[in-house]
Amino acid sequence: MSRIIIVEDDEFLREEMEHTFKKLGYDIPSVRDFSKDLAPVILELAPDLVILDVNLPGTSGYDLCRWLKSRTAIPVLILTARDTLNDELHALGLGADDFLTKPCPTDRLTARVRRLLSTYASMNNLLRAGDLTLDLDTCRLSFKDQWMILPETEAKILAAIIPDFPEAVSYSRICEKVWGNMEYLDENILSVNIARLRKHLTAMGLKNVIQNVRGKGYRLEVSGYEEV
Repeated sequence: MSRIIIVEDDEFLREEMEHTFKKLGYDIPSVRDFSKDLAPVILELAPDLVILDVNLPGTSGYDLCRWLKSRTAIPVLILTARDTLNDELHALGLGADDFLTKPCPTDRLTARVRRLLSTYASMNNLLRAGDLTLDLDTCRLSFKDQWMILPETEAKILAAIIPDFPEAVSYSRICEKVWGNMEYLDENILSVNIARLRKHLTAMGLKNVIQNVRGKGYRLEVSGYEEV
């Protein structure tokens, strides 16, 4: 089930879109508090797509789009009342994947969302962070002219961290993506597997690539590699 976040301060319109996509089977976590910094909220919810208004209380949808597209591979669809060519070109220049104007027919919006999700799904077998590339189908990790096949669990851990590069991913989110239900798992299972993954990275000539950000989680520091 794909997860869509709708960042829209018009309550009536937001609830109408949430209702539409829920009926179509999508997971739609609600974003209603616009007094917060929305970027970390969106990252924590880990959506497959963001529908983003431009005129938001206290911030600009353009700025949020720029931030998301510079740090993640999450597709962004701009849905706004601004209808000039300059607005559309500006949004696309910031990395937006599509641009629609309000009012937008429901069929058009849902068709564009399906297209974007389908397009990104076909690309999702490869994850990249700097010069690191992980093939999810084969668990093959490449760095410049080196490569190795990672154990499946270690590949899943890396796959949980790469999409948020260079930001930290919380311990709980990594565990949820790798093992799902944590009820019967040892609490040290993540740190043990991170240690194993670090050994494999070191064998490729990479040190200190996975960093523990105290109180936040793990992040990648690809630019800080050292030859061994």
